[in-house]
Amino acid sequence: MLQLHSPLQNHLLAALPAAEFSALAAGLELVLMATGDVLYESGVKQQFVYFPTTAIVSLLYVLEDGVAADIAAVGKEGVVGISLFMGGDTTPNRAVVQSEGHAYRLRGPILKIQFDRAGPLLRVLLRYTQALITQMTQTAICNLHHTVEQQLCRWLLLSLDHLSSDSVHITQQRIANSLGVRRERVAEAAGRLQRAGLISYSRGAIMVLNRPGLEEVACECYMVIRKEFDRLLSDIPLQ
Repeated sequence: MLQLHSPLQNHLLAALPAAEFSALAAGLELVLMATGDVLYESGVKQQFVYFPTTAIVSLLYVLEDGVAADIAAVGKEGVVGISLFMGGDTTPNRAVVQSEGHAYRLRGPILKIQFDRAGPLLRVLLRYTQALITQMTQTAICNLHHTVEQQLCRWLLLSLDHLSSDSVHITQQRIANSLGVRRERVAEAAGRLQRAGLISYSRGAIMVLNRPGLEEVACECYMVIRKEFDRLLSDIPLQ
């Protein structure tokens, strides 16, 4: 069955009034993003913003020795490349596709023209940026103070929110890279969750069987992030 694609599958684009969306529509380019694709590197001037529809993109901070860890993830609720409209053009993090899917790409100058008009687009993007900053801050706190099992629960729940799905196609090694821990620790945590009947894990895929139970095991960080997104973006229509 042919999968239909629309920019309005992205919540931020769907939130724009018709006139504002029309000003961007001609410049939106549908792109397929494979797992592992790098959308931008640390310190490199960004040329595009990406509005995911079925993909998840991880924002990673990379240390000098090459070790990297997630600081946030972006799915259909958001946009990748906030430095372009925030005035920085570059950022110290790297954007890498975590889960394969589609996004709509837009050239930076087109976005800036509409953003600088200080209309609905500016309001939507700034509110999303505030929510994203909350995710970054809470992720840092979670990684510092909570167990790998709690971090894994938070990571899984957010991934499901980004995809509106009950399963995530990803390897334990990629999850370990995202959390900045050894793969063995992820395997141990996933094993405990599976024995508790909360998830089902097979090679390259995790299915959540009991979401309320997973939320109980997770630390408060997931709900802090979720409530802030809901508070700031509550009037953005969901597709």
